[in-house]
Amino acid sequence: MSAAKRHLSRVAALGCVLCRHLGLGMTPAEIHHIREGQGMGQRASDFLTIPLCPEHHRGASGIHGMGVKSFERAYRVSELDLLAETHRLFEKEAV
Repeated sequence: MSAAKRHLSRVAALGCVLCRHLGLGMTPAEIHHIREGQGMGQRASDFLTIPLCPEHHRGASGIHGMGVKSFERAYRVSELDLLAETHRLFEKEAV
């Protein structure tokens, strides 16, 4: 298994980072690729990913349903904030 595949598996296993941030606990997650500094036609890095539940990923109240700017306004947290939180969760796992 490649390093990227291993990383994506670890990200998904964390559960939805936004649900955790909101105090909703652990929920199953899908992978969301952050497109920071990239155009729509460019492939996002597998290492710039956060775990989001289906609703927060693709649902009406999700990042693809609302759009990034509306999502960030609604939840008062950016994709990069959630990426940092994902990395903090990895650090907790390692302890």
